[in-house]
Amino acid sequence: MVHWQHLVIKYRWVFVLIFLVPASIVSRLYSTIRSWLVFQLLRNPSLHSRRVSHVQRQVREWNSKGRGKQLMCTARPGWQAMSIKVGRYKSTHWNIDVDLHHVLEVDESKRLVRVEPMVTMGQLTATLNPLGWTVPVVPELDDLTVGGLIMGCGVETSSHIYGLFQNTCVAYDLVLADGSVVHASKNENTELYQAIPWSHGTLGFLVAAEISIIPAKTYVHVNYIPAHSRQEMLETFEKEAKAVAVNQFVECLVFSKTTGVIITGKMTDTPAAEARVNQIGRFWKPWFYKHVEQFLTTGPGEECIPLRDYYHRHSKSIFWEIQVAHNKHWVYIQSRRYWYSILFLGVSSTAHCSVCKQPSVSVCTRLDHAAQNITIEGFTDSSTSSAI
Repeated sequence: MVHWQHLVIKYRWVFVLIFLVPASIVSRLYSTIRSWLVFQLLRNPSLHSRRVSHVQRQVREWNSKGRGKQLMCTARPGWQAMSIKVGRYKSTHWNIDVDLHHVLEVDESKRLVRVEPMVTMGQLTATLNPLGWTVPVVPELDDLTVGGLIMGCGVETSSHIYGLFQNTCVAYDLVLADGSVVHASKNENTELYQAIPWSHGTLGFLVAAEISIIPAKTYVHVNYIPAHSRQEMLETFEKEAKAVAVNQFVECLVFSKTTGVIITGKMTDTPAAEARVNQIGRFWKPWFYKHVEQFLTTGPGEECIPLRDYYHRHSKSIFWEIQVAHNKHWVYIQSRRYWYSILFLGVSSTAHCSVCKQPSVSVCTRLDHAAQNITIEGFTDSSTSSAI
């Protein structure tokens, strides 16, 4: 790699500190305020219908002008995707503006929430949790969208009970390639309903989804179980995943070939006397995986974490991607030195990091980085599965 590419990587943190972190905070604040205002004041079905009609008009225009010449795709910029890859295909495809970002309805009697596809996990939990509800599967990162988790996949520490995110969805609304809108559920357009998960947008544009909700509590009582061999990790993880009556959440962070920490959790409204409350979402708190790593030396432990802090425990560090991408740069160093970035109250979002990714950084990402894969065994609501 040439010298200037090393410089770009080495001093990328300067641009991140001065521009990206403040931009991420402003963007996050804007999204939070907009979501609250829309949910409180503008939950009008006619407004949603108007936005869906806009999608239909664009698809019909493609039918009259572009069909057979260009494929369709959403107009969402590739850098906004939660992926290490920035898709270039959008520059050659017919772009459809799917501007659908709102929580439409919370039906407590039916235990359902109806949302548009660009609603994020952070937005969804911020809306539901104050009402005493949550969705059964909440993939950890704030910026993951409902549409992406349905059309792709989403797994979480409650998946040993509920399966993937799309397994908690009971109905979808799609705009098909002819511009028509269809409703798909277990009882209506059943084959389409079953085909939508993992379809990656090939069957139509998702414009709404209905998702099951369950009662939420204030905290998650978390237990940390260190393991010092691969066999111990596997046996402990399997044991805890099978204890569905006790563990609503099961996770294992692996730190080496022989060491890892199994993390279990269960929602509660009252912290146990022996479990301190740890608000891990506060900006000065260490990255969650670093916090977990200490139990390898201190031994088993327990604490209570506020529910939303637990759900989004990996957002601040994007699991451990921040260290991988910005290792040794002071702005991302944890513990006491993290106070140096106190003014900015956070770190840059994944999307904002992607938009400024230089080709040299992309090369390092591809050559020195492995993205995670998942394996989900069969599950039912009362049986077990495993996620690795």
